Amino acid sequence: MKRALVSVSDKTNLVPFVKGLVENGFEIVSTGGTKKVLDDAGINTISIEDVTHFPEILDGRVKTLNPYVHGGLLARRELTEHMKTLEKLNITPIDLVCVNLYPFKETIEKPDVKLADVIENIDIGGPSMVRSAAKNYRDVTIVVDQNDYDQVLGELKEKGTTTLETRSKLAAKAFRHTAAYDALISQYLTKENGLEDPEKLTLTWDLKETMRYGENSHQKAWLYQDALPKSFSILSAKQLHGKKLSYNNIKDADEALRCIREFDEPAVVAMKHMNPCGIGRGENLEQAWDRAYAADTVSIFGGVIALNRKVDLATAQKMHKIFLEIVIAPGFDDDAYEILAKKKNIRLLSLDFSKKDEPTKHEVVSVMGGMLMQEQDTLKEDYHDWKCVTDVQPTEEQLKTLMFAWKAVKHAKSNAIVLANDERTLGVGEGQPNRIDSLKIAVKHAGDDIDERTVMASDAFFPFGDCVEYAGKHGIKAVVQPGGSIRDQESIDMANKYGIAMVTTGVRHFRH
Repeated sequence: MKRALVSVSDKTNLVPFVKGLVENGFEIVSTGGTKKVLDDAGINTISIEDVTHFPEILDGRVKTLNPYVHGGLLARRELTEHMKTLEKLNITPIDLVCVNLYPFKETIEKPDVKLADVIENIDIGGPSMVRSAAKNYRDVTIVVDQNDYDQVLGELKEKGTTTLETRSKLAAKAFRHTAAYDALISQYLTKENGLEDPEKLTLTWDLKETMRYGENSHQKAWLYQDALPKSFSILSAKQLHGKKLSYNNIKDADEALRCIREFDEPAVVAMKHMNPCGIGRGENLEQAWDRAYAADTVSIFGGVIALNRKVDLATAQKMHKIFLEIVIAPGFDDDAYEILAKKKNIRLLSLDFSKKDEPTKHEVVSVMGGMLMQEQDTLKEDYHDWKCVTDVQPTEEQLKTLMFAWKAVKHAKSNAIVLANDERTLGVGEGQPNRIDSLKIAVKHAGDDIDERTVMASDAFFPFGDCVEYAGKHGIKAVVQPGGSIRDQESIDMANKYGIAMVTTGVRHFRH
């Protein structure tokens, strides 16, 4: 008779699967809670102690780590010597293993979990059985995912055994399963020890979606989510309307969320090709929308919109007038949703904004042959810490507007320049190979809207005095920049010449 070893933490769909195994000629060996569930379902099982001839010890820490288990798993059936050894030692071969592991992930996700509880939920015997069975996949079927139950039972019923191809695929999945499990353990303990640069980096993600295509239609793409999902993330958003997000949609929406979380007052961010084309703020959401729209009425067409308040009818009516790819907000009033959902091609998403300031993790980006990892740029800044370097001192109102512009420029691609007033961005110049060209683009966009309230933010220092001179000639009255150039004095002198108040932050915000 064929033998299956079944020991699972997640017992979903377990009973019908094991009944199917019995119907296909398997005897069942089981452990602990799994055995109780099967016994209660009327399925005859063999206790693991009857196989190992040894009791469970150390509160269940040791029960399957035994030659009677691993010998039965690892013996190669085509090798006479292996089979003679099993016969001599009275070890019964095990033909199928169904195992899933202690809920380590679920344990570490609990608030205020104790280290002792975490340690007790590190499975040892389970991964060992999975790896032994997977290594010997030519003879043993390993099942770690309940989504595979039906396929395994179908093949057993049709052929009397699983195919070698299926066993190979299940073995690969099993090793991915244990690798991901170990990765979470290593991440947790590495963080627990305060180590930021381990000699081995172990990360794991779960496939969320196979995408239609990537950045371009000829590129394949897949969306993976962190195994410990972040609440304030486009991947955690609930899609209420519209077709699936594309690769580019997700990147734009991610950048829009990074930007909108900077603001506590009612605010609207319009993102286009990973760059903000308009940011507005106001006393209410409708006013913030009006200002974001006015910032660039051309580029916002087909844009991704992030709003940090529930969308009301008045705001929705205005958004409905133009084509937008995505609208993401904490929620939508019923009448607001109804009017926006009339557009077939718009995507509407809701997300819990109360989690926007939760601690962030590192972010990674691929390069050919490797990857870079860094902390996210979530630095909280206070304009009272800035240093005025010019004869003219900024007013309190100018400082508040400079902070608004500083938050905006942080999310534009370098070299980045933002012109703004206290209500909205006026012009954004970004992604240029030199800073003066970015400034010229920003000034062109702002046009006649530049007035006494207009300020300028630069994501990095000015290498020459030309940007400040250009700003002065076009009526800019206050500037914020990191400072730190060996030629800072040129910019300071130019600011003094034009009566500009300039402050330095000591911090830059490159975004490549």
